[in-house]
Amino acid sequence: METRTAQRFVFHGALLFLLGLLTGFVAPGAANARMGLSAHLEGVMNGTFLLALGAAWSAVSLEARFETAACWLLLYGTYVNWASVLLGALTGASRLMPIAGAGHTGPAWAESLVGFGLLSISFAMVAGVALVLWGVVRNGRS
Repeated sequence: METRTAQRFVFHGALLFLLGLLTGFVAPGAANARMGLSAHLEGVMNGTFLLALGAAWSAVSLEARFETAACWLLLYGTYVNWASVLLGALTGASRLMPIAGAGHTGPAWAESLVGFGLLSISFAMVAGVALVLWGVVRNGRS
């Protein structure tokens, strides 16, 4: 049975996948092309993750409030992951990405925004995926 959450994940997965593909066109012209490639891959991989999650959502059983929390945490985490890496690529901000940053440094505002985005998505993704796992175990399909 298709739920609103499953439909939301499929829609946003396809949208984020498309954004990742489009990012591939601008990646070579970014201030940090290597990080531009990372942003392209983040969009494509996070979009694929959301599509897979939408397809498998029937295996997850959560109370409405936890389902809503998981949905928003994972949507926030996937979009902000892509956007933070893209902003880092375009501005050269790379404090939290020393390997992909390859010695680039961006303006202070961009370093702060990218840093906040990357740190916040870490917590959002861990919490969202933990809720999904809890919902799978609750459903008895583990």
